[in-house]
Amino acid sequence: MNIPVGKKVYFASDNHLGAPTKQASFPREKKFVAWLDSIKDDAAAIFLLGDLFDFWFEYKTVVPKGFTRTLGKLAEISDSGIPIYYFVGNHDLWMNGYFEEELNIPVFHQPKEFNFNEKTFFIGHGDGLGPGDKGYKRMKKVFTNPFSKWLFGWLHPDIGMRLGHYFSVKNKLISGDEDAKFLGNDQEWLVQYSKRKLETKHYDFFVFGHRHLPLEIELNTSSKYFNLGDWISHYTYGVFDGKEFQLKQF
Repeated sequence: MNIPVGKKVYFASDNHLGAPTKQASFPREKKFVAWLDSIKDDAAAIFLLGDLFDFWFEYKTVVPKGFTRTLGKLAEISDSGIPIYYFVGNHDLWMNGYFEEELNIPVFHQPKEFNFNEKTFFIGHGDGLGPGDKGYKRMKKVFTNPFSKWLFGWLHPDIGMRLGHYFSVKNKLISGDEDAKFLGNDQEWLVQYSKRKLETKHYDFFVFGHRHLPLEIELNTSSKYFNLGDWISHYTYGVFDGKEFQLKQF
């Protein structure tokens, strides 16, 4: 994809809307919507790298209540012709068609390669990648198991959403509280994962979320790893202007 002159590609992740409560996250939601509004005039594409919601589950005919301003703004931007891409995170991995059908936003459950202006990007949420994190990886297998999703889907939505939100906040394997600490370049598991990917193919930029830390780390002379931070403490996002990738704060 060639980015037109004057246009940019934007990246954001980890809003966790609804945490710790919908009322408490409402100011953050309004700030995020204001950011979306501010970039829509020069956006060539927008990437949302997961955990937009602190918990999300789509029943067959029911979706979670709330987040009207965010969903409305995404619909407006999508309807205007600006492509939006969504990568599920560990809090919203049970997406199942709503974004595609209602917002025309493709949803990805695995990292994916994109090319912009002859620069190669490897993009994803980042959960469960690289060495370690075995407890979460086991839990993710349970969550993504078709039987587990079917079983949860039989709960009344009021019970299911309350239960899901409770575990999303309380379970550290899900909430990622321990992930918001910088481990050092040599111990950052997404850095290790990116370096292993470079052993078989060149990528200019690795862009992930999940860590809740704005990070820019040089992997070699021609490749960099970026983590987008979050919209809880940092309010940071990534922007690619056709040549360079930068982290900025709103």
